[in-house]
Amino acid sequence: MNGERGPARPEVTTPVPTVLHRLFEQHFEAPPASVEPVAADASGRTMLRLTGADGETAIGVVGPNHDENRAFLSFTRTFLDLGLPVPELYAVDEAAGAWLEEDLGRTTLFDAVLEARAGGGGALPEPVVALYRRIVAVLPRFQVEGGRAGDYGVAYPRADFDAQAMRWDLSYFKYHFLMLAHIPFHEDRLGRDFVRLVDFLLETDTRHFVYRDFQSRNIMVRDGRPAFLDYQGGRRGALQYDVASLLHDAKAGLGDPLREVLLEAYLDALEAHLPVDREHFAAHYRGYVLLRTLQALGTYGYRGFYERKPRFLESVAPRVTDLERFLESGFVQVDLPELRAVLDRVCASEELRPPPAPDDGVLTVHVGSFSYKRGYPCDRGGHGGGMVFDCRAVDNPGRNPAYARLSGRDAPVISFLESVPGARSFLAHAEALVDAQVEVYQERGFQALDVHFGCTGGQHRSVYFAERLALHLRERYPDVRVRVDHSEAVSWAPPGAPSDAADVSS
Repeated sequence: MNGERGPARPEVTTPVPTVLHRLFEQHFEAPPASVEPVAADASGRTMLRLTGADGETAIGVVGPNHDENRAFLSFTRTFLDLGLPVPELYAVDEAAGAWLEEDLGRTTLFDAVLEARAGGGGALPEPVVALYRRIVAVLPRFQVEGGRAGDYGVAYPRADFDAQAMRWDLSYFKYHFLMLAHIPFHEDRLGRDFVRLVDFLLETDTRHFVYRDFQSRNIMVRDGRPAFLDYQGGRRGALQYDVASLLHDAKAGLGDPLREVLLEAYLDALEAHLPVDREHFAAHYRGYVLLRTLQALGTYGYRGFYERKPRFLESVAPRVTDLERFLESGFVQVDLPELRAVLDRVCASEELRPPPAPDDGVLTVHVGSFSYKRGYPCDRGGHGGGMVFDCRAVDNPGRNPAYARLSGRDAPVISFLESVPGARSFLAHAEALVDAQVEVYQERGFQALDVHFGCTGGQHRSVYFAERLALHLRERYPDVRVRVDHSEAVSWAPPGAPSDAADVSS
């Protein structure tokens, strides 16, 4: 349920589902005066910020999944009864899958971390560290008090974070990350390692509430205090999982020294609720850090590599960097040779962690291809500038079964496109526009320029034109750094795949 929340911005004309309009008027005794969307990221829910004429606000939610809605509403009522900082429920229509909840503002913990780092420097300022201390101090209340009072009969999709649920996460990592990223693995050996890892993780206490997505984007900050969202996937499980999720939230980049301090603060708070064997906790904590990392990579693979959602694509590199640091500091107390070998391959992949452009004053042109089906590519330059060329007016080699499993880097496709009427003039016009931009960027001392080519599937035409432009730029501007990225490369049909896996539409 994360997203921007807080005081109203200028009025946005967004259609309001009738049920939310009715709930708002029922609670505030007046209709909403303005409405704006709230980002729901990976969720299928519709979320809106509704604002009344006198400035009163609420978040309206319509959820398509009845079971998920029921879990969220049930856990919210439990947490409110315990006095925990979650949104108040103003009005609910469970049959319609809709409710109105308290607006907790627009600032997430992740926003606070980014703002704190905006001025440069690695260490977080003390007010943000203090905020993290507040969070780890309240987490045991959710886990222990909430775990005792919560109704696991409504937990979705499963009452326990048990062996089956862990196997789902590990399979998600295997099929949606490893396979889409083309990381090789031995199926049987990796499967045996997964069994050993799950057995090890279940050796610890699994009787408590697991939030499941306890990370910086699901924690709001209002008046310097945290409030919590997105626990509808909660269930019964181990204490280690949620604190591992928070402290190893890779894009927050806390660093190991601060993580160690905050973990000790968490254990101090936990001891107010139950006895803690810190050595046992620490041994299994590393296992849950690993499990959470694999689950996150699986999500980034599906939402990023497959659905092409920019935020998830941008999350891959920091998560891989965090994984590498984790492996350098040790592993887990169980023998997992194939999994360890696979993770070493992940960390060694340049495609998963492209090097940043050095700050040496040299212009870097980021040339790329993408699929319009998946949406526009990420901003490699970091400033939002650049060009996008639409290749879909050029004849599509993907319509020919002989080319369906090839890409725009393969000789048969190159020969086809070089014979297509209009392809040469398209490229010449693109080169002329980019040349002019490169020369101006050099004169002004800019260090990054994005140039992307898009087609239907991101496999044939866009790849060909991106590669030809990159070659042209390297020859014409030897003092310019050129980097090429094909955003669909991880999903190009491998040899032997059926032909409908490729770019076959117009």
